[in-house]
Amino acid sequence: MAIPAPERLLRAAFAAAVDAARPEHCVPPALPRQPGGRTVVIGAGKAAGAMARAVETHWDGELGGMVVTAQGHAVACERIEVIEAAHPVPAEAGQRAAERMLEQVRGLGSADLVLCLLSGGGSALLPLPAAGLSLADKQSVTRALLRSGATIGEINTVRRHLSRIKGGRLGVACHPARLVTLAISDVPGDVSVDIASGPTVADPTTCADALAVLARHGIALPAAARAALERGEWESVKPGDPRLLGAEFHIVAAAGVSLGAAACVAENLGVRAAILSDRVEGEAREVGWQQAELVRRIVTSGEPYAPPCLLLSGGEATVTVRGDGCGGRNVEFLLGFGTALGPCAQVHALAADTDGVDGMAAVAGALWRPDTLARAAALGLNPQAHLDANDAHTFFAALGDQVVTGPTRTNVNDFRAVMIEARG
Repeated sequence: MAIPAPERLLRAAFAAAVDAARPEHCVPPALPRQPGGRTVVIGAGKAAGAMARAVETHWDGELGGMVVTAQGHAVACERIEVIEAAHPVPAEAGQRAAERMLEQVRGLGSADLVLCLLSGGGSALLPLPAAGLSLADKQSVTRALLRSGATIGEINTVRRHLSRIKGGRLGVACHPARLVTLAISDVPGDVSVDIASGPTVADPTTCADALAVLARHGIALPAAARAALERGEWESVKPGDPRLLGAEFHIVAAAGVSLGAAACVAENLGVRAAILSDRVEGEAREVGWQQAELVRRIVTSGEPYAPPCLLLSGGEATVTVRGDGCGGRNVEFLLGFGTALGPCAQVHALAADTDGVDGMAAVAGALWRPDTLARAAALGLNPQAHLDANDAHTFFAALGDQVVTGPTRTNVNDFRAVMIEARG
């Protein structure tokens, strides 16, 4: 079998990964039985609108409710209202949606069903500050956390303890109705309490844990908010709470499944695929350096994988922002990888976010080609300077190597694929 051109293989693998996590494929098989009473659909995330439409398409009974999704990610629904709000920094539209959502689930009975649809982005899209905390305060803390290099677990620990809806509080508001949550996971390890900051599940972390995260990353809080955390006033719902004991939580799509779909594409085209991990964390550029070391070993010795081969990984890297450029964790990984690897005629790579948005730019990611460094030099681009400035999007835009998909309306986080050709 003739092996396809590397870029074609990389793009096909990425498309398969995204397709495996599309709500129209993963939501219908997980739908619960219809209740004797009402069915209320709620939810939040970049995939929430598409998940709501998948529910509508496959639900014959009475249905109503609302979900909130990111701007540009909405889809048309007939029975479920779809609201757009800002991401990744929360805004007033999201706060109003969170308040309405709590009102919609209050007063339900045990014969009713609440179907909650969650995906990546839900944390920012459901901002409902704790009593005494303003939305401006939450925006400030969110911006600082996103720039600090904190992991998603750390960020969401703080979010849960500065909220009136996260950390199981939305789930408690649904009681005594039957509560079923369907989630598309965007977090390493598929930890339920970190998907959209766990609005419908019990939270084992504490106010003290949130304070430790803030201290570790040097992030300030208003004095009154710090005092409330120190007194434990904003504690989240804890495991064993009887109001959540009957709640169900099902992950319907995750990075591992998507990477498996990408691997199948490669194998079917005659290229061995190796899934390194679906839960990679750490500084994006450092993850790039580590993968460059592995690739050099493969190129020089054929170990641990003989070319041609495709290396796949997922998870959620982080970026500590020190410069003022335009970047994202996937393009920062790719630029770190390429600068560490240096010129190599056998290596092509693609790194992109499965939601179609890497960082603050409406660009999914980028491609690395064997001639990337040579073309950059011809244009007077300094790769290391762009990396130091957290300006990887500008670098790849100048080369015409960006990967642009538009909103995919799903989100299983980072996708990284490195293709190593056989020596010519």
